[in-house]
Amino acid sequence: MSTSLFRATPVARSALRAASAVKPAATFVRGKATLPDLQYDYGALEPYISSKIMELHHSKHHQTYVNGLNSALTTIAEAESKGDFTKAASVAPLLNFHGGGHLNHTLFWENLAPASREGGGSPDGALGKAITTEFGSFESFVKQMNAALAGIQGSGWAWLAKDKAANGKLALITRANQDPVTGNYVPLLGIDAWEHAYYLQYENRKAEYFEAIWNVINWKTVAKRFEA
Repeated sequence: MSTSLFRATPVARSALRAASAVKPAATFVRGKATLPDLQYDYGALEPYISSKIMELHHSKHHQTYVNGLNSALTTIAEAESKGDFTKAASVAPLLNFHGGGHLNHTLFWENLAPASREGGGSPDGALGKAITTEFGSFESFVKQMNAALAGIQGSGWAWLAKDKAANGKLALITRANQDPVTGNYVPLLGIDAWEHAYYLQYENRKAEYFEAIWNVINWKTVAKRFEA
């Protein structure tokens, strides 16, 4: 899957800067965002994430963010061509929401893998050492991440991120809704805490979803981001 994800027009780039929104990281074709293909079947993450959830989450929810992002970019381009910068600026919240949704989910799919393949277990190498240094142990890290997820009010994400301003030190951060990880932080691993990510299978037992998803985390992908 391509990691060179944004090839937008100057208009789109200007709007993105104004919105402080999405960094380049999701699949774009001719300036248009596109839904990324998964590297596994919808049912490949069962029993931890059901095929029905994966189908709806990927083909419906993520597609909505793709459509919304493309619509926002088109509106901004048309407004700028007319010199209507007030109109262009008014679309910034939609750009942030749908652009963030597209970016966050693109990273999310790459973070997952079937338990029978690369999914689950714990990281080794440099990433494993960094997690132990920062959080005491891998088990402690998982507990802290799950606590961060449980503490999100409403919808949002919890992320393991690398802080470029602190020599690559690891940090746990949360973001509301679809706000992307920006600034000095590099997103390494994100877990979706929106109800659409778990409710069909786990209903109101979201803590069970937070526990189950560790069985399908693709640590190889996370490690590559950490070492980049």
